[in-house]
Amino acid sequence: MATVSAAALLMTGCQPGDDDAGSAASPSGAPTASSSGSPKPATSPGGTGSSTAPAVTFTPKAPGSASATSTPTTKACAGESLKSFMYQADVRPEGTGIGAVIVEFTNMSGTSCVVQGHPTVAGAPNGSPEKGRPLAVTPTGPASKVVLAAGAKAWVKVTFVQVQGEGDGYCVSGSEPVTYPTLVVGLPAGGAHQLALDDGALAECDDKATVSAVTATKPS
Repeated sequence: MATVSAAALLMTGCQPGDDDAGSAASPSGAPTASSSGSPKPATSPGGTGSSTAPAVTFTPKAPGSASATSTPTTKACAGESLKSFMYQADVRPEGTGIGAVIVEFTNMSGTSCVVQGHPTVAGAPNGSPEKGRPLAVTPTGPASKVVLAAGAKAWVKVTFVQVQGEGDGYCVSGSEPVTYPTLVVGLPAGGAHQLALDDGALAECDDKATVSAVTATKPS
């Protein structure tokens, strides 16, 4: 799918194993990748010192099979180097909407690079990411550095306030459910990625979402 600036939203449901959809480049205004300088510890947003989050590193294996060990010159993964794909999560809130999605990122750069942090999320019309409607996100989990070898993957999970009932459904809060055909997921220094599910639009309530930090462990 096309990439853009902004956060992310709902998309048509596809299941794990479906064809990958859409890779994105950093749009105007979106953070761009930059080289890291002298080795510094990764820190959680707003934290320093004792709050430093440990780097997530792995012993290199066969190309594309796992994350590689970070070096002082390992750069952030640029938006155009990440292929993105979204599908419905297996574990999601009770209700009649999509509920939660997994966004998968694959390093296509041919060399190791770093992803880290919590994504932004916005709902947007097809092909119009600039018209996206940002969701208020609640981050969960430590923003640890994830070093991706060439061909390796990382994931984030986005959980929505679930729609209840049949038909058009309703929101427990009393607000009206909102449906988006695409979700725009923005990674710190990793560009904005516009994605859609394969089997329908994404309905949610209250324009809120809970987002995990980028992780090398595939969520369910």
